[in-house]
Amino acid sequence: MLSKTPFRSGFVSIIGRPNVGKSTLLNRILGEKIVITSDKPQTTRNRIQGIHNLPGAQIVFIDTPGIHHARSRLNKFMVEEALSSIREVDLVMLLVEANRAPGDQEREIAGLLPSVNVPVFLVVNKIDLIDPDILAERLTAYAELFPFREVVPVSAETGENVERLVEVVRDTLPEGPVYFPDDILTDLPERFIVAEIVREKVFRLTRDEIPYSTAVEVDSFREREDGGLVSISATITVERDSQKGIIIGRKGAMLKQIGSEARLEIERLLDTKVFLELFVRVRRDWSENPNILKELGYR
Repeated sequence: MLSKTPFRSGFVSIIGRPNVGKSTLLNRILGEKIVITSDKPQTTRNRIQGIHNLPGAQIVFIDTPGIHHARSRLNKFMVEEALSSIREVDLVMLLVEANRAPGDQEREIAGLLPSVNVPVFLVVNKIDLIDPDILAERLTAYAELFPFREVVPVSAETGENVERLVEVVRDTLPEGPVYFPDDILTDLPERFIVAEIVREKVFRLTRDEIPYSTAVEVDSFREREDGGLVSISATITVERDSQKGIIIGRKGAMLKQIGSEARLEIERLLDTKVFLELFVRVRRDWSENPNILKELGYR
């Protein structure tokens, strides 16, 4: 009698310095956008789980904040989110950039890996931005940082070699159960994703320190009884009056643009019409206040 192919499952942490493409890679693997992205570092603040189902396997990828030298309480929370993830998973993927030679940040992160008791992959992203000959040199240089189980070059932006990465991850995971239903992409509540979408628009549309001084809370999320509309109210929190003025903009133009772009994306997410109302408030130095951080979900 033929033995049944074992079902494989597990949790996979994606770590790396800020802005290397962790969120873009997770969205590419899932085939849907569940994690916000921008060209600014430190966009991701929380650990975010994306669930990828395959024939005979379920992989739970964990997108983490970038590992960096943290100064504020908020940033220290973000780094701890990333570091704690490598202690609770079945496989770790260190993501680096092909168009950047190994530097102090990569060496410091690699220095954390000897304490990891699970397989560690090196995933070299952005191979579409570099000459193949230079890529070969970079792969060699990065591979010397740690005895990685696998070295996989990919482009999260174009999707090149991402399918192979997923296959190698699947084949490395242990036998295990189905952790989540096969019809969901994340265990995050819709309210969290909606708040993140609004925050992403702030990141993309504002400049300088404004994105980093911003948090978003969904105050209400109501569906009409006839199912024709979802009404959402959210508050954007900043640290200074001057930042509030920038978020609102001249005659409310910036806040209107943030709301318009966010609403369109939320409608695609929820597959229904949305009424989105945004407010802006000042809570001075909230990113250094442990009580406010806890209230905003950065525990």
